[in-house]
Amino acid sequence: MAYPILYSFRRCPYAMRARLALIISDTICELREVKLSAKPDELIAASPKATVPVLVLPDGTVVEESLDIMHWALARNDPESWLERADAELIAANDGPFKHDLDRYKYSDRHGSDPIAHRTSGCAFLQALEDRLAGNGQLCGAGRGLADMAIMPFVRQFAATDRAWFDAQPLPHLQRWLEGHLTSALFSSIMIRVPFWQAGDDPVLFSSQPPHI
Repeated sequence: MAYPILYSFRRCPYAMRARLALIISDTICELREVKLSAKPDELIAASPKATVPVLVLPDGTVVEESLDIMHWALARNDPESWLERADAELIAANDGPFKHDLDRYKYSDRHGSDPIAHRTSGCAFLQALEDRLAGNGQLCGAGRGLADMAIMPFVRQFAATDRAWFDAQPLPHLQRWLEGHLTSALFSSIMIRVPFWQAGDDPVLFSSQPPHI
């Protein structure tokens, strides 16, 4: 049987959110973990931009944006009704201004930026999430949904840049929300470690069951 092929990188937040949707939708795919310093020719041929995640469907269709992969997977099967708990404007704020600040906070040497200034700027978005979570268990209601899964990997990365600082902030609802997701069975299932893929390797099947290596 031909399965979709997912080019991914374990620690990439964009790839994380794609994997979250694929797992929850019970979509089996062939996982190809990419070494970013030596991207395989097959990835570049499928998607010249060569950034993960990229999903190649059995009919040759290429889905090369993480949100599009999420929507594709959930359109197939959405057992927790994630699509009902989406907020395009909030996700756009995450992917735009917050991601801008995150990169310049975490990778200040690369960007020649003031990390504290960008940390402070990014906190405005964190506060907006805190305010939402104060009234709900998740970002769009009591249950986890697409907005939570699209945004959480980026908050994880922001928090991990200086975890002691993050834990000391007056953001109790956000901290609880993040910890709940990071310790969930769902998150653990997408953070499996597999070898970097090379042409000729046996397929690694990624699904809600343990990977077949």
